[in-house]
Amino acid sequence: MANVSTMQPFAKGDIFAGCTLLNRPEDDHAGDGRIIQYDSNLNEKGVLWLEGTTHLITGLRFGPDGNLWAFDSNSFSVVRVSPQGKQLPRIHFADRALSTCVFTRNGEVVMGEHLVSDKSKLPLGTTLVKVPGTNVFGYGHAYRFTLDGKLVKEYSTATNGGMAGFLGVTTTSLAADDRTLVYTSETGFQVYRYDIVADQQLPDLVTLDPAAGEMAILATHRADGTLLFIKAGRATGFTLQHLDADGKVLRSYPLPGAGWANITPSPLEKDMVLLGNFFTGTVAKFDLATGALGAKAETNVKKSLAGIAQYAG
Repeated sequence: MANVSTMQPFAKGDIFAGCTLLNRPEDDHAGDGRIIQYDSNLNEKGVLWLEGTTHLITGLRFGPDGNLWAFDSNSFSVVRVSPQGKQLPRIHFADRALSTCVFTRNGEVVMGEHLVSDKSKLPLGTTLVKVPGTNVFGYGHAYRFTLDGKLVKEYSTATNGGMAGFLGVTTTSLAADDRTLVYTSETGFQVYRYDIVADQQLPDLVTLDPAAGEMAILATHRADGTLLFIKAGRATGFTLQHLDADGKVLRSYPLPGAGWANITPSPLEKDMVLLGNFFTGTVAKFDLATGALGAKAETNVKKSLAGIAQYAG
């Protein structure tokens, strides 16, 4: 039976989750791409089944054009969904494993390349694509484009490969100065910074101690210029930290269980953030004021939830 899309026109406060239906036995990251739509209380409203994707749907973010942007790095796909809940015609940005983006004030988009290196340090249940004409998965760079797909600049961002050795720029956030790109190589040991105006690497925002068994998952800015950072520790589990603009810890919140790999501040509720658990498929609201989890939704697909965004209206 064919998948039927039921996504509705976006309403203020709607929450969206990239959650591919993993139904390809030969590949544990592959399946029918979809974005699930919830209301502001995480009641499911609809689903959009995507065309032209093959694997996990990552990096959901609303652009200045009002469209919801997302990625399938395995098929080099940049997905755009209109506020009417319809998938827009594809723009081909690059034959690169792009998986995340930020938007600059001059109306351009900076995208992160998910992959780096030519091998994995760990056994894989999926096939990683290679850059056409090469023997590498990617370069772990960031790329600046116009919104219609013209390459403006390639940035030689530093990456560390993460625990598996092939993870490049896996998450991105842009500071209020419109020039400081904050990013991670998931399961690595740094929260990196790069000046996209001067085109130069900056000192790390956060540097963890590998000997302590800590790994950086992702960092993202709040509207007030502070950041939210998720790290995983061998002894401490998963922790959400509220950081100032220089990386100083303002408050720490232990998270229940492992696998929290998505976070986005609510644009509508001051102290509310949205969390996603990659391991379990749980989407949850988290109150920074109380440190408590609130409403939840279960996508019922493990190791697929890879992007969350909320519509500001």
